[in-house]
Amino acid sequence: MSAELPERIGVVGGGRMGAGIAHAFLVAGCEVVVAERDAAAAEAARERVMGSVATSTARGAVDETAEALSARLRTVDALDELSDRELVVEAVFEDLRVKLDTLVGVERVLDERAVLASNTSSLSLTELAAALHRPARFVGLHFFNPVPASTLVEVVLAPETGEDVRSAAPEWVRALGKTPIVVNDSPGFASSRLGVAIALEAMRMVEEGVASAQDIDLAMELGYRHPAGPLRTTDIVGLDVRLGIAEYLHETLGERFAPPDVLREKVARGELGRKSGTGFYDWS
Repeated sequence: MSAELPERIGVVGGGRMGAGIAHAFLVAGCEVVVAERDAAAAEAARERVMGSVATSTARGAVDETAEALSARLRTVDALDELSDRELVVEAVFEDLRVKLDTLVGVERVLDERAVLASNTSSLSLTELAAALHRPARFVGLHFFNPVPASTLVEVVLAPETGEDVRSAAPEWVRALGKTPIVVNDSPGFASSRLGVAIALEAMRMVEEGVASAQDIDLAMELGYRHPAGPLRTTDIVGLDVRLGIAEYLHETLGERFAPPDVLREKVARGELGRKSGTGFYDWS
């Protein structure tokens, strides 16, 4: 397999992450198809991607015009439209059943030489691969929010991932202008496992009245040079997303990842972070 970036890319799921992934591949010169569940969602995905592209072009961060990038983007409401894609990245909700159903459906329409990737941030690649007919053509590509600005991509290898895919995937990431780290499949991989561990301890400190969310974050930003503290990062990622990952890590790795009550309570109240207007911070 060539380590050059494939020209024909598919993305399944046009939410914030999927739109960002589509943006990254468009800017790298690829032709991108984004698949969504229905026509309305597909149109919203297109607006999301092009809004992101417009921001980048206005800042002078992209050499091409928004019109040129738009010409290489299609949004569709059927997985069949992905049949000619060389690489498809799944970016649907972080739920095992949803991801399994999506990956099986995508694999069914792809050419046997195509590579299928999951953007999962914590779920077992080995378990996802077990549902596929061609696990050697499957790999994890964990992008980070916001994708256009983030320079990190976690390349996650399942035991069944083929040698050609193992060697090509990090080169694809470099072709996007990003930096790959290569991780063997393990709950939470490297980034989510460490990031969630710090965030959960920060939440416990808020519960215990050790310090305010703002001061806990400042301790990490100024003392450890984190660009954003763990609680602000949780608000950006989404408290519901963090809760889902924590529950999975609690189940697979034990009590040290048990979600604190403050996280469960905020999610139950709909305080999901930036996307809802409030979380550990007021984003209104």
